[in-house]
Amino acid sequence: MPDSILEEIFVKRSQQKKKTSPLNFKERLFVLTQDKISYYDYDAEKGKRKGLKGYVDTEKIKCVEIVLPEDSAPPDRLYPFQIIYDEGPLYVFAKSDQIRKQWINELKNVVRFNKDLIQKYHPCFWEDGIWKCCQQEVKQAMGCRVLETKNGDGGFLVRDSGRFTGKYTVSVFTKAGGETAGSCRHYNICVTTEGQFYLAEKHNFSSIPELINYHQHNAAGLVSRLKYIVSDRARNAPCTAGLGYGSWEIDPRQLTFIRELGNGQFGVVKYGKWQGRHDVAIKMVKEGSMSEDDFIEEAKVMMKLCHGNLVQLYGVCTKQRPIYIVTEYLANGCLLNYLRDVLQHPSSILLLEMCKDVSEGMAYLEANQYIHRDLAARNCLVDSNGTIKVTDFGLSRYVLDDEYTSSVGSKFPVRWSPPEVLLYCKFSSKSDIWAFGVLMWEVYTLGRMPYDRWNNTEIVEKITAGHRLYRPQLANDKVYSIMNNCWHERPDERPTFMDLVMTIKDLLFNM
Repeated sequence: MPDSILEEIFVKRSQQKKKTSPLNFKERLFVLTQDKISYYDYDAEKGKRKGLKGYVDTEKIKCVEIVLPEDSAPPDRLYPFQIIYDEGPLYVFAKSDQIRKQWINELKNVVRFNKDLIQKYHPCFWEDGIWKCCQQEVKQAMGCRVLETKNGDGGFLVRDSGRFTGKYTVSVFTKAGGETAGSCRHYNICVTTEGQFYLAEKHNFSSIPELINYHQHNAAGLVSRLKYIVSDRARNAPCTAGLGYGSWEIDPRQLTFIRELGNGQFGVVKYGKWQGRHDVAIKMVKEGSMSEDDFIEEAKVMMKLCHGNLVQLYGVCTKQRPIYIVTEYLANGCLLNYLRDVLQHPSSILLLEMCKDVSEGMAYLEANQYIHRDLAARNCLVDSNGTIKVTDFGLSRYVLDDEYTSSVGSKFPVRWSPPEVLLYCKFSSKSDIWAFGVLMWEVYTLGRMPYDRWNNTEIVEKITAGHRLYRPQLANDKVYSIMNNCWHERPDERPTFMDLVMTIKDLLFNM
């Protein structure tokens, strides 16, 4: 049997995996090892461990955090904590705050390198079919509180280099040298001529995630090993293809198809594995639905874009038919479906953070002179941490003068389009701003169809006559004002995406 790290008798709450399961509390002996946290029946009189009642593999743990005690809690349930994993929260009650802190700290140490750690959790119990903290009615709903990050040695983040587009810097917090307040050291991620990534020259890796994983275990020339991510959300390391700059071709024999995720206008998307270990989304062209040249153009656009709120490209398969685009896989799927099917009673902060994510991704596109041309909730995806990422650049075009007039007969999404697109087919970053306002409306109506009572002809007539979408019930006046600013009739009167990012951040700060 593996060596135990900790052993303790706790009160465990039943997990109620079925709706009809009773809610009860029983004493169990908990044993923590490097691989599992197990709980056993326990004979208190004889002081002996009895039969195994259950366990959780530590590699499946996503979060360990305190839970606020229930109202009028009995003495043996004053110090609860939760272990969040695939099957939901496991609630455990310690005998004292000191024991609770000891277990939480040790568990966090054991799981610190887990790949699916989350940064948002529910501070209150799931009870009677509802989260007591945020009133959401879906057990799998994203948490409503951001985990606090400690100001300690080895905290790090991976960020865009301020000087060079597409380059990355690792910033590490350290108290080395006896500094009381601590300081940050910055390391540029370098690339060899063979397309390998490194921070220390002797340690090269084929992708940035692999580089980060190595330095989480080894300082290897850094002031400290990378101990924990410092961020308001858990962000994956940038996925700059994992193949090095300029080498984007993936051998299709390295792909395993597992299940279909969606079937859109241009292509079918499947969930699969790359090299047997990377979760990926694989997009293929339906025969006759899009020219192969157009499809390759989509890949070229994505290859040039790299941002935490854009779906990242791993590579392409162009030497066989159908052609594939291989991107990161986002576990929570399409934002539109997420709004409709998962969120029940979301907080105002959660909805605005979703809009902030999209605005930051779009600000990056705007800064790089790209026009999306099909921005909508259906073209955004949600990862396991609740981060929103913009996807589907199939209609994007690179422009130097920030304006692109479409060719005759091209299709565009009427319900998300401003007057200049509806009347003159004139696209720009300002038409993306209009679409963002409609996307905000989708978020605050939890996925309703814009102008659901009108057909396309009526929409064109109403929009050009000055009609705008109504204020959603969940949106206050300040939020609705942001939407309305996006819908100004004159494009030059609409804000930029960077303006929107700052406005939304200010609003979040004051909430």
